[in-house]
Order: sequence, then structure tokens, then C-alpha cells
Amino acid sequence: MEGAARTRARYGRTPYVADVDRAPVAVGRGGTDEGPERLSALSDGVFAIAMTLLVLDVSVPRGLDDAAFHEALRQALPNVGAYALSFAVIANFWSDHRRVLGGVPRVDASVVGLTLLGLALIALLPFPTSLLAEYGYEPLAVAIYSGSVAATNAVHLALLRTSHKRLGPPPDPLTARVRRLDAADLGSSVVVFGVAVPLAFVSPNVAMFFWIILVPAKRVIGGKRRRATAAGGDGTF
Repeated sequence: MEGAARTRARYGRTPYVADVDRAPVAVGRGGTDEGPERLSALSDGVFAIAMTLLVLDVSVPRGLDDAAFHEALRQALPNVGAYALSFAVIANFWSDHRRVLGGVPRVDASVVGLTLLGLALIALLPFPTSLLAEYGYEPLAVAIYSGSVAATNAVHLALLRTSHKRLGPPPDPLTARVRRLDAADLGSSVVVFGVAVPLAFVSPNVAMFFWIILVPAKRVIGGKRRRATAAGGDGTF
């Protein structure tokens, strides 16, 4: 009775099964966490800051005459392009991260560790973005950017696989197919950006064009996933 009263005081009502996800769960030794909600809130803040920092490299000096103004705009175009690319990349990371983290059934030390590692890489992304904007012709700059994106996707893939293990075996073949397609979606990014790292030392331009392969690849994978989900597969992730 006392436990039920405490629970009603916390939630303002009699708890449902869904409230289990918000109950404190153990995180390794000597620590507790309140489920994925707190990690998700922390993640949202880091993603928002990283997105904001991207725009700091986009600027035009004051007090320019017409000729200098137009030249400054021309020189700012690579920064604008790098900003747009990285904003789209981080937005996609944010969407994947919320989707994966929202499906984690139990938060433990490994989930927290992978999440923090992913956030550290996200917070670092403005740096390789500035390198790409200023030195896009340099193989090392393109390699660093590609490696950063590949590493972040690899962490998200590891988090997804950890979540799948926590959920146990898929209950039906369609759910198993959805899980494989989710892993393939993240894995394709790891492969493409990972291959672009050595390719950058052959030709930076070819390496950057190689990224475009992800557009049709993700469309195909996304289409298959939607069909599997519509047929009854569990689309939690």
C-alpha cells in the first residue's frame, strides 16, 4: 500500500505498464538513471549546441566596398556549403539517435557509455566541418571529416545492436527483417564514409562525390523498411 501511494504521488495517478521505462534502473555499480528520457534530454542539448556552432564560421567582414563585399561572399560559399552539409548530417544523426535511444528497453553502463561517446563525436563535428570549408582541397581535411562521420555512425550502430540484444530475439521474421534493415541503414553510412577516408588521399573530390552514394542506398533501405513495417514488422527503431 505504501509503495502504491508513493507511486501515485510521483506520477499523480496509478501507474501503467509504460511507466516502467521511467522508473529508476541500475547503471553499472553505484549509480542509477531514470531511463532513456534523461539521456535523450542531454543528447538534444548537445545536438542543438553542435548545430549552432556550425554557423559561426559563416560570416562576412564589415565595412567592405562593393568589390570586396562580392569577393567576401564568394569566399564564404565553401563555409555555407560545409554548414549545410554538416547541418543535414547532424540532423540525421539526431533523428537516428532519438529513434535508437527511444527503443532501448534498459539503460545500463554500456548504453550510457556509447551515448556519451556518440555525443562527444557530435560535439567535435564543427571542427572537421571548418577544416572541410577552409581546406576542402586537402586530402587530410576530407579524410578527417569522413572519418568523423563514419565513427559517429559506428557508435550509433553499436548502440542499436546493444538495444537489439537487450530486447532479445525478434518475435517474428518481419521484425527480424526490420532490425536487419535498421542495422543496414546505419551500416551503409559507416561503409561509405569509411571508404571515403583512404579515397580522400587518392582524390579529395572523388571522395566527396562518393558520399552521394548514400542517397540512393538509404532510399532503397528506407523503402524496404517501410514495406516490412507495413506488413506487420515491429518498427520501434
